[in-house]
Amino acid sequence: MSAKIEFNCIPTMIGSMPQVDPKEACSIVAKYLSALPAWPQLPERSHLENMYVQFSEGFPGLVLEEDKIHVERTAEFDSQLEQLYNDASENNSDDYGISAEYAAGLHAFLALKERHPKMVKGQITGPITWGLCVTDREQRGILYDDLLAEALAKFLRLKAMWQERFLRQISPDTIIFIDEPYLTSLGTAFVAIANEQVTTLLEEVFSGIKGLKGVHCCGSTDWSLLLKSSADILSFDAYNYADSLSCYPAEVKAFLKRGGSIAWGIVPNNEEALVGESLANLYDRFGEAMAPFTQDGIPFKQLVAQGLLTPSCTLASLSSEAAIHALELLSELSAKIRSKYTV
Repeated sequence: MSAKIEFNCIPTMIGSMPQVDPKEACSIVAKYLSALPAWPQLPERSHLENMYVQFSEGFPGLVLEEDKIHVERTAEFDSQLEQLYNDASENNSDDYGISAEYAAGLHAFLALKERHPKMVKGQITGPITWGLCVTDREQRGILYDDLLAEALAKFLRLKAMWQERFLRQISPDTIIFIDEPYLTSLGTAFVAIANEQVTTLLEEVFSGIKGLKGVHCCGSTDWSLLLKSSADILSFDAYNYADSLSCYPAEVKAFLKRGGSIAWGIVPNNEEALVGESLANLYDRFGEAMAPFTQDGIPFKQLVAQGLLTPSCTLASLSSEAAIHALELLSELSAKIRSKYTV
């Protein structure tokens, strides 16, 4: 765990946006998330920016068919796998970049150098989610192949290392989030893997990140598993699932005590819910989400100091106008909370 950083509920986002123009998306990010901008993933621009495809370049035996990817053990597979292991052992991430074709928003994000942000955020799909969505020829997630599961974690570690180095062209202080939506199915027949394997794979990816590292899950999961990990930031959907985290008061208290931060996903990413929300409503909802923790002895000001604010999850499912409105509400909510509880 890194030394405690008090974010004081500045706003940032999960990653995906509905815009198709990377310059436009980066301009929106710079306007509403100036304190902690995150590079925009643009799945509507190209199927290559689907979160499962976006970080796939260079994986051994990978076959891409539109937005679906699978692994074939081709004649070159063994040599490619050996190269991956060699690169991982030497922490050589040079050949594991994310091209502009796959992440236009990431490369357009470099323009923010001129704004000199103090910190920037990146993100990468996590090993559990990626390992379930990338399949073998039998449509079975490669997560269930021990060799490929180990390889994919090393591969994503190198991708995270490369991305962090890329983002440090903008700011020396970075956060890389590991996005793990499929952890909501942990413990079910759909994700039939042991908690120990989840931890091992996540920690392999985390080990490549020198700066701050976060993990995001947009539903309910076994939060104790993530709170006890080496993650510096836990990001969750506080708009819909605040109660799920409140079931782990001791673990949350310990996480905060050792310097951890919680990213409260308090602005909805559902267009219908968003229309019915206001700044006042969201402010009250934020207080309600924190109430169980204050009742367990965690000071409200500590939760604010060690908190970030985000949308509940990706904004890609919204219209462009609604996504902008969500970020506007997020920015206004942050300003209101900061004016009341921070100096």
